[in-house]
Amino acid sequence: MVKIFALLVKTFLIFTLWIIFILTVFRFINPASSAFMYSYVDNSLSSLFNSEDIKYNPVPIDKVSLYVPLAVIASEDQRFFEHFGFDFIQIEKAMKENEHKKRIRGASTITMQAAKNLFLFPSKIFFRKAMEAYYTLLIELIWSKKRILEVYINIAEMGKGIYGIQSASKIYYKKNPAKLTKLEAATIASILPNPRKRNPVKPSNYLLYRRNKIMEQMDLIGGISFIKNNL
Repeated sequence: MVKIFALLVKTFLIFTLWIIFILTVFRFINPASSAFMYSYVDNSLSSLFNSEDIKYNPVPIDKVSLYVPLAVIASEDQRFFEHFGFDFIQIEKAMKENEHKKRIRGASTITMQAAKNLFLFPSKIFFRKAMEAYYTLLIELIWSKKRILEVYINIAEMGKGIYGIQSASKIYYKKNPAKLTKLEAATIASILPNPRKRNPVKPSNYLLYRRNKIMEQMDLIGGISFIKNNL
């Protein structure tokens, strides 16, 4: 029993060192793909890199309109610069709300979503959530907040097969992400976290409502100055 436990610990440490190495590389080099991209491709890795269904072209955050990170933070994780990957305030609120609601409200942070998209597959089983927490902690330890945000806006699915703000900007608005307006950034942010069912070019009434709420929050958290002061 002791030998089995020692073997498990050794395996875990080796795995952790490997993940630390990968995250250190990804601190400077953009991932070539993500687990979420692969989960929607039929068979092999080669089909992922050659698939015409995958639109993925990462871009430095410095070449993206500041309205984009502002909209994403306003929409999904307003305490992004304050927490260490886990927003316990929102987790507690979600737990209390979920006691009385049929529709479960999540409390995922941007770091947690980056971890999930990069390393894991769509699933709601406990083990996946545990691994999500594991990767989240390592990402917060190794990457800066700026890098976390940069990777997230590049690997997040923003439409069926559309990954990252560069592809979304080109496909939806025919422009570079540096040129996105406040309205456009908020509209793209409004399709998360269900990008396959929402279209920013033909927004539903709900999407318009959500977009307007995001724009309100963008102003309330400090606007462009909020991003400039924290990145």
